[in-house]
Amino acid sequence: MKKLALLIAFLLAFTLSPAWASAPPQPASFSDHMAFPEILPSGGEVVLNQVVEGQTLGGAYFKIVVPDSWNGDLVIWNHGFSLDDPSAVEDMGPLFDFNLAEGYAVAASSYRQKGWAVFYTAEDLGELYQEFVTHFGAPGQVYVYGGSLGGIVTAQAIEQAELGNVVGAMPLCGAMAGSRIWDGSLDLRLVYDVIAEGIPGAAIPGGAEGLPEDSSFTVIGLGFAVNAATGILLPEGSRSPQQQANLDKILRVTGIPEEFFLIDMWYSTFGLSDLVHDPMKLDGVIAVGNEGVDYDDHDINDAIQRVAPDPVSNNRFGKNYIPTGQVGDIKIVQLHTDKDGLVLVENAGEYAQVVPTANLTTAIVVEDTPSHCGFTQAEVVAAWQSLEVWVDGGPQPDAATIQTACENVPAEYPGPCRIDPNFEIPDMDGRIRPRTRWQVTFQPMMVRP
Repeated sequence: MKKLALLIAFLLAFTLSPAWASAPPQPASFSDHMAFPEILPSGGEVVLNQVVEGQTLGGAYFKIVVPDSWNGDLVIWNHGFSLDDPSAVEDMGPLFDFNLAEGYAVAASSYRQKGWAVFYTAEDLGELYQEFVTHFGAPGQVYVYGGSLGGIVTAQAIEQAELGNVVGAMPLCGAMAGSRIWDGSLDLRLVYDVIAEGIPGAAIPGGAEGLPEDSSFTVIGLGFAVNAATGILLPEGSRSPQQQANLDKILRVTGIPEEFFLIDMWYSTFGLSDLVHDPMKLDGVIAVGNEGVDYDDHDINDAIQRVAPDPVSNNRFGKNYIPTGQVGDIKIVQLHTDKDGLVLVENAGEYAQVVPTANLTTAIVVEDTPSHCGFTQAEVVAAWQSLEVWVDGGPQPDAATIQTACENVPAEYPGPCRIDPNFEIPDMDGRIRPRTRWQVTFQPMMVRP
Protein backbone atom coordinates (compact mmCIF):
# COMPACT_ATOMS: atom_id res chain seq x y z
CA MET A 1 0.00 0.00 0.00
CA LYS A 2 2.87 2.34 0.78
CA LYS A 3 4.36 1.63 -2.64
CA LEU A 4 1.01 2.36 -4.31
CA ALA A 5 0.61 5.62 -2.40
CA LEU A 6 4.08 6.74 -3.42
CA LEU A 7 3.37 5.81 -7.03
CA ILE A 8 0.14 7.80 -7.02
CA ALA A 9 1.85 10.79 -5.45
CA PHE A 10 4.62 10.71 -8.04
CA LEU A 11 2.35 10.27 -11.05
CA LEU A 12 -0.07 12.95 -9.94
CA ALA A 13 2.75 15.34 -9.18
CA PHE A 14 4.19 14.76 -12.64
CA THR A 15 0.88 14.78 -14.47
CA LEU A 16 -1.09 17.41 -12.62
CA SER A 17 1.58 19.58 -10.87
CA PRO A 18 2.83 19.87 -7.29
CA ALA A 19 -0.39 21.58 -6.17
CA TRP A 20 -1.77 18.25 -4.93
CA ALA A 21 0.54 18.43 -1.91
CA SER A 22 -0.90 21.67 -0.52
CA ALA A 23 -3.60 21.78 2.15
CA PRO A 24 -6.28 21.55 1.03
CA PRO A 25 -5.19 20.08 -2.33
CA GLN A 26 -6.41 22.14 -5.26
CA PRO A 27 -7.03 21.11 -8.85
CA ALA A 28 -3.90 21.94 -10.76
CA SER A 29 -3.23 23.64 -14.08
CA PHE A 30 -2.28 21.77 -17.23
CA SER A 31 -1.30 24.95 -19.05
CA ASP A 32 2.27 24.61 -17.74
CA HIS A 33 2.47 21.01 -18.97
CA MET A 34 1.85 21.53 -22.66
CA ALA A 35 4.91 20.25 -24.45
CA PHE A 36 5.77 23.47 -26.28
CA PRO A 37 9.50 23.94 -26.90
CA GLU A 38 11.19 27.15 -25.79
CA ILE A 39 12.17 28.89 -29.01
CA LEU A 40 15.02 31.37 -28.60
CA PRO A 41 16.22 33.88 -31.20
CA SER A 42 19.29 33.01 -33.24
CA GLY A 43 20.92 36.41 -32.66
CA GLY A 44 21.31 36.25 -28.89
CA GLU A 45 19.45 38.15 -26.19
CA VAL A 46 16.85 40.77 -27.05
CA VAL A 47 17.23 44.22 -25.53
CA LEU A 48 13.82 45.22 -24.22
CA ASN A 49 12.56 48.74 -24.42
CA GLN A 50 9.45 48.66 -22.27
CA VAL A 51 7.45 46.21 -20.19
CA VAL A 52 3.96 47.22 -19.10
CA GLU A 53 1.97 45.10 -16.65
CA GLY A 54 -1.31 45.62 -14.88
CA GLN A 55 -4.94 44.66 -14.61
CA THR A 56 -7.78 45.61 -16.95
CA LEU A 57 -11.18 46.93 -15.87
CA GLY A 58 -12.59 43.43 -16.29
CA GLY A 59 -10.07 42.01 -13.82
CA ALA A 60 -7.69 40.20 -16.16
CA TYR A 61 -3.96 40.67 -15.67
CA PHE A 62 -1.93 41.64 -18.70
CA LYS A 63 1.66 41.98 -19.78
CA ILE A 64 3.03 43.85 -22.79
CA VAL A 65 6.65 43.70 -23.93
CA VAL A 66 8.00 45.98 -26.65
CA PRO A 67 11.51 45.42 -28.03
CA ASP A 68 14.02 48.17 -28.60
CA SER A 69 13.66 47.77 -32.37
CA TRP A 70 9.85 47.52 -32.55
CA ASN A 71 8.60 46.95 -36.09
CA GLY A 72 5.20 48.48 -35.34
CA ASP A 73 3.27 45.18 -35.23
CA LEU A 74 1.82 43.20 -32.32
CA VAL A 75 1.62 39.49 -31.48
CA ILE A 76 -1.00 38.39 -28.92
CA TRP A 77 -0.48 35.04 -27.18
CA ASN A 78 -3.37 33.10 -25.58
CA HIS A 79 -2.51 30.57 -22.89
CA GLY A 80 -4.09 27.18 -22.20
CA PHE A 81 -6.51 25.76 -19.63
CA SER A 82 -5.82 26.33 -15.95
CA LEU A 83 -7.87 26.11 -12.77
CA ASP A 84 -5.46 28.40 -10.95
CA ASP A 85 -6.95 31.79 -10.09
CA PRO A 86 -5.86 34.52 -12.54
CA SER A 87 -2.61 36.20 -11.54
CA ALA A 88 0.24 38.22 -13.00
CA VAL A 89 1.13 37.01 -16.49
CA GLU A 90 4.23 34.84 -16.80
CA ASP A 91 3.40 32.77 -19.91
CA MET A 92 4.16 34.89 -22.97
CA GLY A 93 4.09 32.01 -25.44
CA PRO A 94 6.64 29.63 -27.00
CA LEU A 95 7.61 32.20 -29.64
CA PHE A 96 8.08 35.09 -27.18
CA ASP A 97 11.83 35.62 -27.57
CA PHE A 98 11.72 34.69 -31.23
CA ASN A 99 9.00 37.28 -31.91
CA LEU A 100 10.84 39.98 -29.97
CA ALA A 101 13.94 39.31 -32.05
CA GLU A 102 11.83 39.76 -35.19
CA GLY A 103 10.78 43.17 -33.87
CA TYR A 104 7.23 42.41 -32.77
CA ALA A 105 5.70 43.65 -29.56
CA VAL A 106 4.18 40.74 -27.61
CA ALA A 107 1.16 40.88 -25.30
CA ALA A 108 -0.74 38.33 -23.24
CA SER A 109 -3.70 38.20 -20.86
CA SER A 110 -4.36 35.99 -17.84
CA TYR A 111 -8.09 36.14 -18.72
CA ARG A 112 -10.46 37.16 -15.95
CA GLN A 113 -11.73 33.59 -15.54
CA LYS A 114 -10.00 30.32 -14.85
CA GLY A 115 -10.95 27.07 -16.56
CA TRP A 116 -13.13 27.34 -19.68
CA ALA A 117 -12.57 31.09 -19.81
CA VAL A 118 -14.14 31.84 -23.21
CA PHE A 119 -17.25 33.42 -21.70
CA TYR A 120 -15.24 36.65 -21.40
CA THR A 121 -11.98 36.21 -23.30
CA ALA A 122 -13.11 38.36 -26.23
CA GLU A 123 -13.60 41.22 -23.77
CA ASP A 124 -10.33 40.41 -22.00
CA LEU A 125 -8.34 40.57 -25.23
CA GLY A 126 -10.17 43.68 -26.35
CA GLU A 127 -9.18 45.36 -23.10
CA LEU A 128 -5.61 44.10 -23.50
CA TYR A 129 -5.51 45.65 -26.96
CA GLN A 130 -6.79 48.97 -25.62
CA GLU A 131 -4.07 48.95 -22.97
CA PHE A 132 -1.55 48.49 -25.75
CA VAL A 133 -3.01 51.37 -27.75
CA THR A 134 -3.03 53.61 -24.67
CA HIS A 135 0.66 53.03 -24.02
CA PHE A 136 2.10 52.61 -27.52
CA GLY A 137 -0.50 53.63 -30.09
CA ALA A 138 -2.29 51.40 -32.57
CA PRO A 139 -0.07 48.68 -34.05
CA GLY A 140 0.14 48.37 -37.80
CA GLN A 141 -0.71 44.66 -37.93
CA VAL A 142 -1.85 42.17 -35.29
CA TYR A 143 -1.18 38.44 -35.13
CA VAL A 144 -3.07 36.24 -32.65
CA TYR A 145 -2.00 32.75 -31.62
CA GLY A 146 -2.61 30.35 -28.77
CA GLY A 147 -2.31 26.77 -27.59
CA SER A 148 -4.89 24.24 -26.42
CA LEU A 149 -7.69 26.32 -24.83
CA GLY A 150 -5.79 29.27 -26.27
CA GLY A 151 -6.60 27.92 -29.72
CA ILE A 152 -10.34 28.38 -29.28
CA VAL A 153 -9.67 31.70 -27.54
CA THR A 154 -7.81 32.71 -30.70
CA ALA A 155 -10.68 31.56 -32.93
CA GLN A 156 -13.18 33.51 -30.86
CA ALA A 157 -10.95 36.58 -30.75
CA ILE A 158 -10.53 36.90 -34.51
CA GLU A 159 -14.30 36.58 -34.95
CA GLN A 160 -15.50 38.76 -32.08
CA ALA A 161 -12.84 40.78 -30.27
CA GLU A 162 -11.89 44.37 -31.11
CA LEU A 163 -8.19 43.89 -31.86
CA GLY A 164 -7.45 46.36 -34.62
CA ASN A 165 -5.93 45.16 -37.88
CA VAL A 166 -5.71 41.40 -37.33
CA VAL A 167 -3.97 39.82 -40.32
CA GLY A 168 -2.93 36.36 -39.11
CA ALA A 169 -3.70 33.68 -36.55
CA MET A 170 -2.08 30.42 -35.51
CA PRO A 171 -3.93 27.93 -33.27
CA LEU A 172 -1.58 25.28 -31.87
CA CYS A 173 -3.15 22.00 -30.69
CA GLY A 174 -6.30 24.08 -30.35
CA ALA A 175 -9.62 23.04 -28.85
CA MET A 176 -11.22 24.18 -32.08
CA ALA A 177 -14.45 22.20 -31.71
CA GLY A 178 -15.19 24.61 -28.91
CA SER A 179 -17.79 23.75 -26.32
CA ARG A 180 -18.55 20.48 -28.11
CA ILE A 181 -15.48 18.94 -26.48
CA TRP A 182 -17.35 18.98 -23.17
CA ASP A 183 -19.77 16.43 -24.65
CA GLY A 184 -16.78 14.09 -24.61
CA SER A 185 -15.95 15.02 -21.03
CA LEU A 186 -19.52 14.26 -19.98
CA ASP A 187 -19.42 10.92 -21.79
CA LEU A 188 -16.17 9.90 -20.11
CA ARG A 189 -17.44 10.83 -16.68
CA LEU A 190 -20.77 9.01 -17.01
CA VAL A 191 -19.19 5.93 -18.62
CA TYR A 192 -16.70 5.81 -15.77
CA ASP A 193 -19.55 6.02 -13.24
CA VAL A 194 -21.18 2.96 -14.82
CA ILE A 195 -17.95 0.98 -14.63
CA ALA A 196 -17.16 2.14 -11.07
CA GLU A 197 -20.57 1.22 -9.68
CA GLY A 198 -20.17 -1.10 -6.71
CA ILE A 199 -16.36 -1.17 -6.72
CA PRO A 200 -15.00 -0.30 -3.26
CA GLY A 201 -13.21 3.05 -3.30
CA ALA A 202 -13.99 3.79 -6.95
CA ALA A 203 -16.94 6.16 -6.62
CA ILE A 204 -16.48 9.84 -7.54
CA PRO A 205 -19.23 12.21 -6.39
CA GLY A 206 -21.04 14.55 -8.74
CA GLY A 207 -21.87 12.69 -11.93
CA ALA A 208 -22.83 15.05 -14.75
CA GLU A 209 -21.88 18.13 -12.72
CA GLY A 210 -18.30 16.89 -12.30
CA LEU A 211 -18.34 17.36 -8.54
CA PRO A 212 -20.94 18.76 -6.19
CA GLU A 213 -20.55 22.48 -5.56
CA ASP A 214 -17.90 23.22 -2.89
CA SER A 215 -16.83 19.56 -2.85
CA SER A 216 -13.70 18.71 -0.84
CA PHE A 217 -12.78 15.92 -3.25
CA THR A 218 -9.08 16.11 -4.20
CA VAL A 219 -6.82 15.02 -7.01
CA ILE A 220 -5.35 12.39 -4.69
CA GLY A 221 -8.89 11.11 -4.15
CA LEU A 222 -9.34 11.03 -7.90
CA GLY A 223 -6.15 9.01 -8.33
CA PHE A 224 -7.18 6.44 -5.72
CA ALA A 225 -10.72 6.14 -7.12
CA VAL A 226 -9.73 5.72 -10.76
CA ASN A 227 -6.98 3.30 -9.81
CA ALA A 228 -9.42 1.20 -7.76
CA ALA A 229 -11.66 0.83 -10.80
CA THR A 230 -9.06 0.42 -13.53
CA GLY A 231 -5.58 -0.06 -12.09
CA ILE A 232 -4.44 2.84 -14.26
CA LEU A 233 -1.54 3.65 -11.92
CA LEU A 234 -0.30 0.08 -11.88
CA PRO A 235 1.89 -1.66 -14.44
CA GLU A 236 -0.33 -3.53 -16.88
CA GLY A 237 0.67 -6.94 -15.54
CA SER A 238 -0.15 -5.92 -11.96
CA ARG A 239 -3.79 -5.04 -12.64
CA SER A 240 -6.49 -7.51 -11.76
CA PRO A 241 -8.32 -9.05 -14.72
CA GLN A 242 -11.41 -7.03 -13.79
CA GLN A 243 -9.45 -3.78 -13.57
CA GLN A 244 -7.96 -4.40 -17.00
CA ALA A 245 -11.38 -5.26 -18.43
CA ASN A 246 -12.84 -2.08 -16.91
CA LEU A 247 -10.07 0.07 -18.35
CA ASP A 248 -10.34 -1.56 -21.76
CA LYS A 249 -14.08 -0.92 -21.90
CA ILE A 250 -13.76 2.75 -20.90
CA LEU A 251 -11.06 3.35 -23.48
CA ARG A 252 -12.97 1.51 -26.19
CA VAL A 253 -16.25 3.34 -25.58
CA THR A 254 -14.69 6.80 -25.23
CA GLY A 255 -11.85 6.47 -27.74
CA ILE A 256 -9.33 7.93 -25.28
CA PRO A 257 -5.71 6.75 -25.41
CA GLU A 258 -4.59 5.11 -22.17
CA GLU A 259 -1.78 7.66 -21.77
CA PHE A 260 -4.36 10.44 -21.39
CA PHE A 261 -7.02 8.66 -19.35
CA LEU A 262 -6.10 10.09 -15.95
CA ILE A 263 -5.68 13.63 -17.31
CA ASP A 264 -9.01 13.41 -19.10
CA MET A 265 -10.66 12.20 -15.89
CA TRP A 266 -9.28 15.32 -14.19
CA TYR A 267 -11.05 17.47 -16.76
CA SER A 268 -14.24 15.41 -16.46
CA THR A 269 -14.21 15.94 -12.71
CA PHE A 270 -12.59 19.21 -11.67
CA GLY A 271 -12.81 21.02 -15.00
CA LEU A 272 -16.44 20.06 -15.54
CA SER A 273 -17.34 21.06 -11.98
CA ASP A 274 -15.81 24.52 -12.42
CA LEU A 275 -17.68 24.98 -15.70
CA VAL A 276 -21.02 24.00 -14.19
CA HIS A 277 -20.80 25.77 -10.84
CA ASP A 278 -19.01 29.03 -11.65
CA PRO A 279 -21.74 31.72 -11.40
CA MET A 280 -20.15 33.57 -14.35
CA LYS A 281 -20.29 30.46 -16.53
CA LEU A 282 -23.22 28.03 -16.21
CA ASP A 283 -24.22 28.95 -12.64
CA GLY A 284 -25.17 25.46 -11.50
CA VAL A 285 -27.04 24.42 -14.65
CA ILE A 286 -26.10 21.38 -16.76
CA ALA A 287 -25.56 22.61 -20.33
CA VAL A 288 -24.43 19.36 -21.96
CA GLY A 289 -26.40 16.14 -22.19
CA ASN A 290 -26.46 12.64 -23.65
CA GLU A 291 -30.11 11.86 -24.32
CA GLY A 292 -30.36 9.47 -27.25
CA VAL A 293 -26.60 8.93 -27.53
CA ASP A 294 -25.70 5.39 -28.59
CA TYR A 295 -22.45 4.27 -26.96
CA ASP A 296 -22.25 1.13 -29.07
CA ASP A 297 -22.21 -0.97 -25.91
CA HIS A 298 -25.36 -2.65 -24.64
CA ASP A 299 -24.37 -2.57 -20.97
CA ILE A 300 -23.35 1.09 -21.09
CA ASN A 301 -26.49 2.10 -22.99
CA ASP A 302 -28.69 0.39 -20.40
CA ALA A 303 -26.95 1.65 -17.26
CA ILE A 304 -25.59 5.12 -18.07
CA GLN A 305 -27.18 8.18 -16.55
CA ARG A 306 -29.15 10.08 -19.17
CA VAL A 307 -28.87 13.84 -18.87
CA ALA A 308 -31.09 16.43 -20.53
CA PRO A 309 -29.30 19.77 -20.90
CA ASP A 310 -31.04 23.01 -20.01
CA PRO A 311 -31.94 24.43 -23.47
CA VAL A 312 -31.14 28.07 -22.71
CA SER A 313 -27.81 27.23 -21.07
CA ASN A 314 -26.97 24.77 -23.85
CA ASN A 315 -27.53 27.49 -26.40
CA ARG A 316 -25.47 30.01 -24.41
CA PHE A 317 -22.72 27.44 -23.98
CA GLY A 318 -22.57 26.91 -27.72
CA LYS A 319 -22.02 30.63 -28.10
CA ASN A 320 -19.10 30.41 -25.65
CA TYR A 321 -17.72 29.13 -27.92
CA ILE A 322 -18.17 27.25 -31.18
CA PRO A 323 -16.46 28.96 -34.16
CA THR A 324 -18.62 30.29 -36.96
CA GLY A 325 -15.86 30.63 -39.55
CA GLN A 326 -16.54 34.33 -40.09
CA VAL A 327 -12.90 35.41 -40.22
CA GLY A 328 -12.94 38.04 -42.96
CA ASP A 329 -9.57 38.27 -44.71
CA ILE A 330 -7.56 36.87 -41.80
CA LYS A 331 -5.06 34.18 -42.74
CA ILE A 332 -4.80 31.18 -40.41
CA VAL A 333 -2.32 28.33 -40.04
CA GLN A 334 -3.25 25.64 -37.54
CA LEU A 335 -0.86 22.97 -36.26
CA HIS A 336 -1.90 19.81 -34.40
CA THR A 337 -0.39 16.48 -33.38
CA ASP A 338 -2.13 13.34 -34.54
CA LYS A 339 -2.14 11.37 -31.26
CA ASP A 340 -3.18 14.07 -28.80
CA GLY A 341 -5.55 12.41 -26.34
CA LEU A 342 -6.45 15.61 -24.50
CA VAL A 343 -7.35 17.90 -27.38
CA LEU A 344 -8.08 15.44 -30.16
CA VAL A 345 -6.75 15.98 -33.67
CA GLU A 346 -10.37 15.90 -34.80
CA ASN A 347 -10.62 19.44 -33.41
CA ALA A 348 -8.57 20.63 -36.38
CA GLY A 349 -11.06 18.96 -38.70
CA GLU A 350 -14.01 20.64 -37.00
CA TYR A 351 -12.40 24.05 -37.55
CA ALA A 352 -11.61 23.26 -41.17
CA GLN A 353 -15.29 22.52 -41.77
CA VAL A 354 -16.38 26.09 -40.94
CA VAL A 355 -13.46 28.30 -42.05
CA PRO A 356 -13.15 28.97 -45.80
CA THR A 357 -10.30 26.99 -47.34
CA ALA A 358 -8.83 30.22 -48.74
CA ASN A 359 -8.31 31.43 -45.16
CA LEU A 360 -7.03 28.28 -43.47
CA THR A 361 -4.08 25.93 -43.81
CA THR A 362 -3.95 22.85 -41.58
CA ALA A 363 -0.77 20.91 -40.84
CA ILE A 364 -0.78 17.67 -38.83
CA VAL A 365 2.33 16.39 -37.07
CA VAL A 366 2.49 12.57 -36.92
CA GLU A 367 4.03 11.43 -33.64
CA ASP A 368 5.66 8.21 -32.51
CA THR A 369 4.72 8.94 -28.89
CA PRO A 370 1.40 10.63 -28.00
CA SER A 371 1.67 14.14 -26.60
CA HIS A 372 -0.34 17.27 -26.01
CA CYS A 373 1.23 20.03 -28.11
CA GLY A 374 4.46 18.07 -28.52
CA PHE A 375 5.84 20.05 -31.45
CA THR A 376 9.51 20.52 -32.19
CA GLN A 377 11.05 23.96 -32.45
CA ALA A 378 11.46 23.53 -36.19
CA GLU A 379 7.76 22.71 -36.67
CA VAL A 380 6.53 25.75 -34.76
CA VAL A 381 9.00 28.11 -36.42
CA ALA A 382 8.12 26.77 -39.87
CA ALA A 383 4.39 27.21 -39.27
CA TRP A 384 4.91 30.73 -37.97
CA GLN A 385 7.21 31.83 -40.80
CA SER A 386 4.86 30.29 -43.37
CA LEU A 387 2.07 32.41 -41.94
CA GLU A 388 4.24 35.53 -42.09
CA VAL A 389 5.13 34.94 -45.74
CA TRP A 390 1.46 34.41 -46.58
CA VAL A 391 0.43 37.62 -44.80
CA ASP A 392 3.19 39.51 -46.61
CA GLY A 393 1.71 38.57 -49.98
CA GLY A 394 3.18 35.15 -50.64
CA PRO A 395 1.08 32.18 -51.77
CA GLN A 396 -1.05 30.29 -49.26
CA PRO A 397 1.08 27.53 -47.77
CA ASP A 398 -0.11 23.95 -47.55
CA ALA A 399 1.06 21.15 -45.29
CA ALA A 400 3.71 20.09 -47.81
CA THR A 401 5.26 23.55 -48.06
CA ILE A 402 5.28 23.89 -44.26
CA GLN A 403 7.06 20.52 -44.03
CA THR A 404 9.62 21.74 -46.56
CA ALA A 405 10.02 24.99 -44.65
CA CYS A 406 10.55 22.97 -41.49
CA GLU A 407 13.32 20.96 -43.12
CA ASN A 408 15.05 24.20 -44.06
CA VAL A 409 14.87 26.24 -40.86
CA PRO A 410 18.25 27.08 -39.29
CA ALA A 411 19.89 24.28 -37.31
CA GLU A 412 19.46 26.10 -34.00
CA TYR A 413 15.75 25.21 -34.21
CA PRO A 414 15.94 21.41 -34.01
CA GLY A 415 13.46 19.00 -35.51
CA PRO A 416 12.51 16.46 -36.48
CA CYS A 417 9.97 17.64 -39.06
CA ARG A 418 6.99 15.27 -38.99
CA ILE A 419 4.20 17.05 -40.87
CA ASP A 420 2.32 14.60 -43.08
CA PRO A 421 0.74 16.38 -46.08
CA ASN A 422 -1.44 13.32 -46.76
CA PHE A 423 -2.86 12.96 -43.25
CA GLU A 424 -6.63 12.67 -43.27
CA ILE A 425 -8.28 14.00 -40.13
CA PRO A 426 -10.97 11.61 -38.85
CA ASP A 427 -14.52 12.82 -38.26
CA MET A 428 -15.15 14.05 -34.71
CA ASP A 429 -18.36 11.98 -34.63
CA GLY A 430 -16.15 8.90 -34.38
CA ARG A 431 -14.69 10.15 -31.08
CA ILE A 432 -17.40 12.35 -29.57
CA ARG A 433 -20.80 10.97 -30.42
CA PRO A 434 -23.16 13.56 -31.94
CA ARG A 435 -26.18 14.85 -30.07
CA THR A 436 -28.77 17.59 -30.29
CA ARG A 437 -27.55 21.12 -29.67
CA TRP A 438 -30.35 23.51 -28.87
CA GLN A 439 -30.85 26.70 -30.85
CA VAL A 440 -33.02 28.97 -28.73
CA THR A 441 -34.24 32.43 -29.60
CA PHE A 442 -33.79 34.47 -26.44
CA GLN A 443 -36.84 36.11 -24.90
CA PRO A 444 -36.94 38.03 -21.60
CA MET A 445 -39.33 35.56 -19.95
CA MET A 446 -36.78 32.78 -20.51
CA VAL A 447 -34.29 34.24 -18.03
CA ARG A 448 -33.78 31.81 -15.16
CA PRO A 449 -34.57 33.18 -11.70
